[in-house]
Amino acid sequence: MSIRWEHFSHEADMGLRGYGQTMAQAFEQVALALTATVTELDRVAPQQRVDIDCECADPELLLVDWLNALIYEMATRKLLFSRFEITIEGGRLDASAWGEMVNRSRHRPAVEVKGATYTALQVAQQENGDWLAQCIIDV
Repeated sequence: MSIRWEHFSHEADMGLRGYGQTMAQAFEQVALALTATVTELDRVAPQQRVDIDCECADPELLLVDWLNALIYEMATRKLLFSRFEITIEGGRLDASAWGEMVNRSRHRPAVEVKGATYTALQVAQQENGDWLAQCIIDV
């Protein structure tokens, strides 16, 4: 399986999935899927860096914390992100996210993401050794 992200439909909300060779890569891919819910990824330049840290022993709850921290940064700083680097060790996530200020005419935001939910929440290593991370976001 390649490193990638995808959306999946869920009633009025949006499902996000990330795949990677490591849990951290799967979390990075889910973050890309989050941005792709709002705008086209290639429209977002990785100009400004924001560091985000989360801690939770449960990988699924860590995913929700990560996405909600990212959504908070997007809302309060008025940024969109297009590049992520994450390390996960012992329930601690350390991340850097790169993006730029929202430009409504260029980014044409489609929706506002309100938050990550526990619906369809899953973080698991697959039979082939790759990782899957997924959840539903409220839009």
